[in-house]
Amino acid sequence: MSKSENKIGVVQLTIITIVNMMGSGIIMLPTQLAQVGTISVLSWLVTAAGSTALAFAFAKCGMFSKKSGGMGGYAEYAFGRSGNFMANYTYAVSLLIANVAIAISAVGYAAVLLEVNLSPMAICLATIGVLWLATVANFGGARITGRVSSVTVWGIILPVIGVSLIGWFWFDIDLYKGAWNPHDMPFFKALGGSIAMTLWAFLGLESACANSEAVDNPEKNVPIAVMGGTLGAALIYIVSTNVIAGIVPNAELASSNAPFGLAFAQMFNPVVGKIVMACAIISCTGSLLGWQFTIAQVFKASADEGFFPKVFAKVSKADAPIWGMTIIVSIQTLLSLMTISPSLSKQFEALVNLAVVTNIVPYILSMAALGVMQKQLKVPANKARVANVIAVIGALYSFYALYSSGETAVMLGAIATFFGWTIYGVISNKTPSVEIKAA
Repeated sequence: MSKSENKIGVVQLTIITIVNMMGSGIIMLPTQLAQVGTISVLSWLVTAAGSTALAFAFAKCGMFSKKSGGMGGYAEYAFGRSGNFMANYTYAVSLLIANVAIAISAVGYAAVLLEVNLSPMAICLATIGVLWLATVANFGGARITGRVSSVTVWGIILPVIGVSLIGWFWFDIDLYKGAWNPHDMPFFKALGGSIAMTLWAFLGLESACANSEAVDNPEKNVPIAVMGGTLGAALIYIVSTNVIAGIVPNAELASSNAPFGLAFAQMFNPVVGKIVMACAIISCTGSLLGWQFTIAQVFKASADEGFFPKVFAKVSKADAPIWGMTIIVSIQTLLSLMTISPSLSKQFEALVNLAVVTNIVPYILSMAALGVMQKQLKVPANKARVANVIAVIGALYSFYALYSSGETAVMLGAIATFFGWTIYGVISNKTPSVEIKAA
C-alpha cells in the first residue's frame, strides 16, 4: 500500500474540519441571537466571510511555517519569541474562559431538563461543580478522554443538522418576519450586536489545518478543505439558528436556557425535546472533558518551551498535568464567581465576548505574520500576494469583531493581555539565555 493511500482526501478533511468547529459552540446561540432578532442573519454572513478569510490564511500559515507551536509559531516570524508567547498565552486564556461558557451551557440545559429554577448563585455553583468534575475525571490521563469526546460531540451535531433539514416543515415565515428587529435597534448596532456571538461558533477554525501532514496533496487540498469546512459549518449554523427563529416565538427563544430542546418540543412533543436536551448535556460534558485536558496540555507545552511557569509542566504517573489542571480550574472558579449575572444567558454572553476578545489577539498576530513568513521562506511574490490580501481581510474582520464585543469585554481582555506581558517579563528574566539564543 502506497503512502498516499494511507492519507486522507479532501472530502474527509472537510468533514473533520466541520466537526471540529461544531459542537458545544452552537448550543446556546439561538437564545443569544434571538435577543437581537432575525436580523442577526446578516451578522452570520459577515462572520462567514471573515472566518473564511481567516481559515484560508491559517491554511497557508500551516503549510508554509517551519516552526512548531501553531499560532505561536506563526507569530514568531514577525514578532520573535515575545510574539510566540503572546499568541500562545492569549489563546490559552481564551480556551480557559470558553470552557466556563461550555459548563454554563450544560447547566442551563440540565436545569430545563430537570425543571428546576436556579438562582444566579446556584447557576454559578453548579457551573463550578461541573468544571471540577470534568477536571478530576482527567486526572487518570488522556486515554479515555479523547474517545469520549469524539463520540459525545454528535449529541448536539445531530440535532443541529436535524433541525436544519426537517425544521422547515414547522417553519412559519410570519413568525420569522415578526422577529426581524424586535427592539428596533439601529442597523449597525444590530449588525454588530451579534458579531462576537457568531464568531464564537467558529473558534477553533485555526486548528483545521493541523492535519496537513496526513493529507494527500496538502498544498491544494488543505485550503480547499479548510475553506469548504468553514463554509459548510457556516451553512449549518445559519440554517439551524434561522429555522428555529421561525419555529419558536422570539420572546420564548430569547429567554430559553435550552433553545434546541425547546425547538424540538415545539416540532414534536416535550418528550422529544427532553431527549434532545439530554443529548446536548452529554455533548457539552464530553466536550468539556476533552477541552479541560487540552487546555492543560496547551499550558504544559508552553511551560516546556519556557513561556509559562514550570508548575504547569509537572505530570503524574498517568502523564496527566494534575497541578496545571488544578490551577486552571481554580482560575475558572474565580471567573465563574466574577461573572455572576441576573440570568444564565447574560453570564454566558459575558464569557463568550471575553473568550472571543482574547482569541482575536493570536488571530491578528498570525494574520500580520503571514506576509513576513512568506518573504522569509522565499515564496514567489505572485503566490504570496493573494494570501496576503486575504490575511488583511481576515485582520480587518478581527478588528471589527473586537470592536463589536463591547467595552467591558475589550477592557477585561486588554487587562488579561497586558498581564501576559508581565508574566513574559518575569519568565524572560529567569531564563535570559533562552531569549539571547532566540535573538
